[in-house]
Amino acid sequence: MPQQTTECLLLNDPPGPGPWNMAVDEALLQWSAASERCVCRFYAWAEPTLSLGYFQNYDQRDQHTASRQCPAVRRLTGGGAILHDKELTYSLVVPRSHPWAARRDQLYRDVHGALVAAWAGQGIDAAVIDATGAGQGRAPFLCFQRRSPGDVVLGPHKIAGSAQRRRSGAVLQHGSVLLRRSPAAPELPGLDDLAGQGRGGASWLDLWKDLLAERLGFLWQDFALPETCRHRAEQLAATRYTTDAWTIHRGRTDTIQARRASE
Repeated sequence: MPQQTTECLLLNDPPGPGPWNMAVDEALLQWSAASERCVCRFYAWAEPTLSLGYFQNYDQRDQHTASRQCPAVRRLTGGGAILHDKELTYSLVVPRSHPWAARRDQLYRDVHGALVAAWAGQGIDAAVIDATGAGQGRAPFLCFQRRSPGDVVLGPHKIAGSAQRRRSGAVLQHGSVLLRRSPAAPELPGLDDLAGQGRGGASWLDLWKDLLAERLGFLWQDFALPETCRHRAEQLAATRYTTDAWTIHRGRTDTIQARRASE
């Protein structure tokens, strides 16, 4: 953990549509780089939504029948697809000037380690897997059927995972904690399904964020999205995250032209 104690701005957002959620994360990444402030955001989803990893082929979503009717967005970060529904979602942004920006692997482990510690206090024996616990071979479509170092598992089931994106001035880490099974991803049990706790997301969040602040050396400061950041998120939602150019083609004009030529 960094020796310094850092004020970290804390947002608790209401459920929002997928494009807005992704746009706010990117806007905060840009804002953190400019302001050199740490920001942590907890949020939820207005409806079950599939987010594709940055490098995933959009057509792969046809592999997953249960989520075909759900809206889809594309994340800035890589990894497998996530069905966001009955979960707790977070994003954490640290500027390049902060020590955590240079300790990206440890950031995964400490964020997830705080979550495991919160659950351990409630008698839940989850674990952060190491390199020997990571799966090999062809990666499944869904992120929560994959295994990577730093993921959180309860028994054989992955129940929390995160991904990162680095820009010149800041690092974004965001991730999901599965709380309950979703009808749009019935093969993935959540914490309540496996441990029978029946707690709500707000209750788990209260336990997690205190340990998170302790591990990361943060002092929480309640925060509202600045108007400049909100305006930037609105721009990104309209020009990127709601467009086929981004969601289907990852913003690559050569891919768009090739697809149109074949239609």
